[in-house]
Amino acid sequence: MDLTKRPHRTTHTLRVLLWHYPFGKRFNLSWDVCLDLYNIRHCALTDDRSLFNQSHVVVFHHREIQSRVSALPWERRPSGQMWVWMSLESPSGNKRVKELNGLFNWTLSYRRDADISVPYGELVSGSGAPQPRPKTGLATWVVSNKKTTQLRSLVYASLRNHLRVDVFGKSNHRPLCPDCLLPTISNYSFYLAFENSVHQDYITEKLWRNSLMAGAVPVVLGPPRSNYEEFLPPDSFIHVDDFHSTRELADYLKEVAGNESRYQRYFEWRKMATVKLYADWRERLCTICAKYERLPKTKVYHDLEAWLHR
Repeated sequence: MDLTKRPHRTTHTLRVLLWHYPFGKRFNLSWDVCLDLYNIRHCALTDDRSLFNQSHVVVFHHREIQSRVSALPWERRPSGQMWVWMSLESPSGNKRVKELNGLFNWTLSYRRDADISVPYGELVSGSGAPQPRPKTGLATWVVSNKKTTQLRSLVYASLRNHLRVDVFGKSNHRPLCPDCLLPTISNYSFYLAFENSVHQDYITEKLWRNSLMAGAVPVVLGPPRSNYEEFLPPDSFIHVDDFHSTRELADYLKEVAGNESRYQRYFEWRKMATVKLYADWRERLCTICAKYERLPKTKVYHDLEAWLHR
């Protein structure tokens, strides 16, 4: 299989074939979505597998192939066609990666070292975000899949001994409808933006949407503070690692909540920035076209598992 040649491009339009819909949830690819939604030109997204031989890029979402590599195409791969391994899960959530060694040219992930890096969110220039609404509660957490062995569960179990935390979500039999999520969280001073696993750059919608967009100060558990500070101002969040114990953390949260001027300092970033979420799979796919010309055309991941876990 020759993966080193570039495909012959008869037009300026790149065809990107999505082999599986992530988690089986379909979305509309029937018009020029990259141009209409994201102002990315010359990019045609398709799910039509009959166009395999005419596609410049084929994208595979890991969840659909991790349990059966046979789900990959068996027909001969066109010379120069680039294959993209796509996953927004942390390394802990991706299984059987070793079986995919030598197949993929590029990675699409939240990680900054991915070939196509698309985070869960980021701060962009802008202002005018509404001021956080008055608070009626101290701290809250929304969690659907809580395992007692996870670090976040252990920290919460200790923290609740010193601080009231109102827990919503399926795990606590208090699910919130999509339109109820942010209004509910906005009633609280702090949100526990606890990641389900700790990995470099793995900073998900728990921070970007659930906390920052809701107007609650995030209390984060995830990669080190230094990693968060590569995405956020240092005074916009509270990191559990900054405290020697959950009692010390709880005392600090109570102290800050009782001092309005001190609490408001955590929202200074809103004067200069606003939150942009990356929640549409189509935007992630369109980003491939935006970066295509700058991506290496001779690259092959001979040890994808090593990259994933480094």
